Amino acid sequence: MAQKKYLQAKLTQFLREDGIQLWKPPYTDENKDISLALKDLAKKYSDKLEYCENEVEKVIEEIRLKAIERGTGNENYKTTGIATIEVFLPTRLRKDKKTLLETRLHVTGRELRSKIAETFGFQENYIRIIINKKQLQLGKSLEEQGVTHNVKAMVLELKQSEEDVRKNFQVEEEEQNEAELKEKRIQRTKRGLEILAERAEMVVDPETTPYLDIANQTGRSIRIPPSEKKALMLAMGYHEKGRAFLKRKEYGLALPCLLDADRYFCECCTELLDTVDNYAVLQLDIVWCYFHLEQLECLDDAEKKLNLAQKCFKNCYGENHQRLVHIKGNCGKEKILFLRLYLLQGIRNYHSGNGEEACEYLNKAHQLFKELYIDPSKVHSLLQLGFTAQEARLGLRACDGNVDHAATHITNRREELAQIRKEEKEKKRRRLENINSLKGMGYSTHAAKQALHQASGNLDEALKILLSNPHMWWLNDSNPETNHHQESPSQENIDQLVYMGFDMGAAQAALRVFRGSVPLAAQTLAHNGGSLPPDLQLMAEDSSSTPSTSPSDSAGTSSSSTDEDMETEAVNEILEDIPEHEEDYLDSTLEDEEIIIAEYLSYVENTKLATKKN
Repeated sequence: MAQKKYLQAKLTQFLREDGIQLWKPPYTDENKDISLALKDLAKKYSDKLEYCENEVEKVIEEIRLKAIERGTGNENYKTTGIATIEVFLPTRLRKDKKTLLETRLHVTGRELRSKIAETFGFQENYIRIIINKKQLQLGKSLEEQGVTHNVKAMVLELKQSEEDVRKNFQVEEEEQNEAELKEKRIQRTKRGLEILAERAEMVVDPETTPYLDIANQTGRSIRIPPSEKKALMLAMGYHEKGRAFLKRKEYGLALPCLLDADRYFCECCTELLDTVDNYAVLQLDIVWCYFHLEQLECLDDAEKKLNLAQKCFKNCYGENHQRLVHIKGNCGKEKILFLRLYLLQGIRNYHSGNGEEACEYLNKAHQLFKELYIDPSKVHSLLQLGFTAQEARLGLRACDGNVDHAATHITNRREELAQIRKEEKEKKRRRLENINSLKGMGYSTHAAKQALHQASGNLDEALKILLSNPHMWWLNDSNPETNHHQESPSQENIDQLVYMGFDMGAAQAALRVFRGSVPLAAQTLAHNGGSLPPDLQLMAEDSSSTPSTSPSDSAGTSSSSTDEDMETEAVNEILEDIPEHEEDYLDSTLEDEEIIIAEYLSYVENTKLATKKN
C-alpha cells in the first residue's frame, strides 16, 4: 500500500512537471477511453523510475480516471449545485476504500451520515464522519460547517466486523451492543472531563474529591488565567483519554478525542501553547492516529502539523534542548518525541513521493532508535530493585543506560514528587480554609474565590479587596436566572440593622440583596453612608418584585441520586485512564516504531535498487 502511494505521488509529480493533462487528447479520446499515447507515456516513466511498465501504466490509468471523475463532478457542481464528496472508508472495506458521493450542501450532517450509512452498508448510529479534521455536527448544515465541493470525508466505525457479519444475526446483534457501549463510553468521557474541569474552579477537599490540576515540567501547579483554564483542562483531559485509546490500539475511538483536544487547545492563547509541549505532542498523536487508520491522505495538513510540533518543541525545550537540560538536568527521555516526529516526517515524505527527504528523516529516526534502545537485562535489574518497568525505561534513557545512575535518578525523582505533591495538597487545603473563613464572614463562595484569586491566595489581601469592592459581595453561587428569587428578610434581622442605626427601608433592601446576611448588609450600608449603591438598589428592587422559589419546585432526591451515581461513574472512567506517572507520554517500548522504521527504510531502499521488470 505504501509503495503504491509512493508511485502515485511520483507519477503525479512527473505529470505536473511535464504539463500533461491525462483527461485530454492524446491520452483520452472523445469517448473518454484510454488511448495508445498513454502506453507510450507509461513506458517513458517506467524507464525513468526503473519500475515495472505494467504497474506504472495501471497507476497512470487510475490517475486519469480520477481526473475525469473530478472534471465531471466540477461541471456537475457548476450547473446543478450538487457537490462531490470523496469518502474514505474503514480499512476493512479495502476493495472500495475510497469512493465519491454526491450531495447538496444545504443538507444537515445527519442527512449526510444517513446517506453514507445507506450507500456503504453501515449502521447509521455507529459511525462518525470526520471532515476538515472535525467531527461532523449532525444538527447543522454542511455549508454552516465549511463543507465544500471535493472535500474529503473519513468514516470512523464504532465497531469492527468481518464482511460476512451481516449474514449472521447473532454476531450482528453482539456487535450492535458493542457499538452502543462504545457510544455511551464516548459520552461518559465527555461528561467526566467536564466535571473534573469544573472541579478545578470549585472548592473541593483534595483529600476526598478527585479533581484535575495543571502542572509544569517539574510537577508543580501553575497559575493560568481563569478564562483559559477550563479550555486547557478539557484539552489535556481529552488528550489523555485519546492517548489511552492509542495505547490499546483503538484508533477509531482515539481520533475523536484527539480532535476534540485540538479544538479546545485552539481556544487557548498562542503564548500559552508556545510554552508547553502538550500541544506539540498532540499534533504527533493525531498524525500517528491517521497513519494507523491508513488514512493519512485525509489529513491534508499533516506536514503543517508536524512542522508545528517541531516549532513548538524548539520553543519549549530551547535550541539544542538547553532549556530542557536546565530544568530537568537531561533530555534523554524527550528524544522519544523526536524519534516519533522524524518517523512521521519520513512516512509523510515517502507517501508524497519525496524519496530522498524520506530517507533522510527515516535515518534520523533510526539513529535515535539505536540511542534509545534499552537492553532488557538492564530493565530487569531495576525491576529487581523494586522499580516499575516504566520507571526503569524512563530512568535508563535519562541516564544514558547507566543502571546505577538510573536507580539514583528514579529514587530522587520519587522523593521530589512526593514532596511536591505534599506541598500542592497543603496549598489546596489552605485555599479551602481561606474560602471557608471568608464564607464565615458572610461572603459567598464565588466572591471569596474571586478575591483570593486577585490576592494570589493571601487571606488578608483578599479581605481588603472585598472591603474596597462592595459590588463583589453580592456575587453568589446560584444560577444567574434565580439569583433574585429570595424570600423576604426576617423581622429579627431587620431589627438588628435598625438597632445599629440604619434606616428600616435601607435595611430591608440590603438584606434582600445579601440573602439575609446581616454582616454583609451592615458592611455595605456603613461603607455607603447608610444606603445601597445604585447598582445594588436595582437588584433590591428586582428581588422584591420577584416571587421566591418554593421548595416543592426542586427535583426529587431519587433523580438527583441517580445523576450523582452517573457522574461518579463518568469521573472514575476518566481517572482510570489518567496515568499515574507524570512522564507517561515519554515512555515507549519502541516496538511499533522499530517495525515501522525497518518497513519504510526497506521501501526507500527498494526504490533505489529497483530493477526494471518487463
